[in-house]
Amino acid sequence: MRWMVLLVLVFSFACQKKVEDQVGVQTTAPQKLERELAEQIFELPVHCLTQEYPNKLGQVLASNLDLKTPRELRPVFYGCFDWHSSVHGYWSIVKLLTVFPDLDKEGVVRQLLDEHITPAKVQVEKSFFLEKHNSSFERTYGWAWLLLLQKELSLSQDVQFNKWGKNLQPLTDLIVERYQVYLPKLVYPIRAGQHDNSAFSLVLALDYARAVGDKEFEMLLQKESKRLFLKDIRCDLAYEPSGYDFLSPCLEEALLLSKILPSSEYRLWLKKFLPELFDSNFIWTPAKVSDRSDGKLVHLDGLNFSRANALLGIAKVLPELAHLRVIAKQHFDYSVKNLANDDYMGSHWLGTFAIYAVLNN
Repeated sequence: MRWMVLLVLVFSFACQKKVEDQVGVQTTAPQKLERELAEQIFELPVHCLTQEYPNKLGQVLASNLDLKTPRELRPVFYGCFDWHSSVHGYWSIVKLLTVFPDLDKEGVVRQLLDEHITPAKVQVEKSFFLEKHNSSFERTYGWAWLLLLQKELSLSQDVQFNKWGKNLQPLTDLIVERYQVYLPKLVYPIRAGQHDNSAFSLVLALDYARAVGDKEFEMLLQKESKRLFLKDIRCDLAYEPSGYDFLSPCLEEALLLSKILPSSEYRLWLKKFLPELFDSNFIWTPAKVSDRSDGKLVHLDGLNFSRANALLGIAKVLPELAHLRVIAKQHFDYSVKNLANDDYMGSHWLGTFAIYAVLNN
């Protein structure tokens, strides 16, 4: 009996030592945005916000009168290839200027934003959403990024940012209304690894609601998230990724629930949903990108960044999963080295996912 007790103690010590060793490595996880990387990423959205073409409009035409240029249709968010990339390009700039204000020493970028985020131009953007045929435009991926941009502008200590936030608010209010109508009608969640993913957008929307103190919206998001996901079990990572994924359906759902459930309840849920995450020997290889000039295949770089973000977020809620930080770093490091050299198919959006993974954690 004594030998059994001794064996258990030795085994427990060995396990604890392994976890401690891994926790020691966690400081290498991407948790701090270095100046050099910030400068590289900053140039990406600055370059594309006013680049009108190539452009993927994504609109539904009701008549030939709807045939307009991107800038005519969307005078604020016409650049960066598509609407949602333009929106989160603005978010990236605002976020980076908040951390490193002197990135725009000459004030050129501020001047650009001041010329674009005006009441008149925002009204044109809003009018597009009010068209019957485009009421579901950018639902809910672009919606969520707009909310995050609104959060950064409204809560900033920078008076000029606040001004732009006030200008943008009418469009944001419309998007919140659209969420309130849409979510209760969504019988089943969308578990895709691309833009339609429900969990990813809910995470961003929840961040906005809590930050600005919109309790009614927050309660709706929590309620609908639980309805859609709380009963889920055994999410199979073996089927990930798909060829064009930039989001992990399993991890995005796990991250969402980590922001809604108490930690003790979340731990029990996660053990049923993704039990392998609790294995300190868990290994997950970063997604490989074969052609960064292909707009779809380069999505996998985004997947590596979003996986890193989700793994860090989960480990933050459950410290015993510190080994996930090492995996997050592996994913981040694989793709971050390609940011500066990326083709436009990647450079117009990937920087956002990189800084989100770092600054969000």
